[in-house]
Amino acid sequence: MAILQINEVTKVYEGKVTHRALNQLSFEVEKGEFLAIMGPSGSGKTTLLNMISTIDHPTSGEIILEKIKPQSLNKTELAYFRRRQLGFVFQDFNLLPMLTVEENIVLPLTLDNQPLQVMERRLAMLAEKLGIEAILEKRPNEISGGQAQRTAIARALIHEPSIILADEPTGNLDSHASREVLELLSKINEERQATIVMVTHDPIAASYCDRVLFIKDGEFFNEIYRDDRRQTFFQRILNVLSLLGGQVGDLSTIRLP
Repeated sequence: MAILQINEVTKVYEGKVTHRALNQLSFEVEKGEFLAIMGPSGSGKTTLLNMISTIDHPTSGEIILEKIKPQSLNKTELAYFRRRQLGFVFQDFNLLPMLTVEENIVLPLTLDNQPLQVMERRLAMLAEKLGIEAILEKRPNEISGGQAQRTAIARALIHEPSIILADEPTGNLDSHASREVLELLSKINEERQATIVMVTHDPIAASYCDRVLFIKDGEFFNEIYRDDRRQTFFQRILNVLSLLGGQVGDLSTIRLP
């Protein structure tokens, strides 16, 4: 069953030069799917994520999430929809520096006026699952990048959203922390049937997903599904990226850890 439908979505930015960031893009995301979106710089990946996250609106076409069309909601309904249905994980963590790890995590529930016992129960469960019990009282400047991203993942999960949107979640992490975060997202996807849409330029990150959707110049380019072996899936991702062009570095030297 599709939880998210992108139907003929086009986004045009008007300016001195009109820029078509997305052009009649259509695809669906199944409930419980872990999807990676890849493409060269300027291909429309971030624009697409901004559309799904309701930060921006399509020029034409429609986005439907859990049978709701966010573009038809008013400002108040939209804020409520975003807070209830969406979880966000960013490259730069976006934690509030004046709050402790614990306060950052429960923020979505605080904003939603959830009862204290609900907060405590969910926090305890997530902190244990993500291995961050020991840092709950610390502030973001006192923890490592990997711990900060785990905190951000906990915050994205605590209100049990319909879909988690991850924008280059390993972009600021070293390879060890990256692998931990990706294994964590993979585990959450399997155990909770959490639906995750992740924008990434990293073929290793993409190899943890069920499907990779490639876009180029704002249009659908290709998609591939994971098979039994991550190694072969990874190789197929590299093959499509080499066809896409515009990627950074020489892909032939990359090996799976």
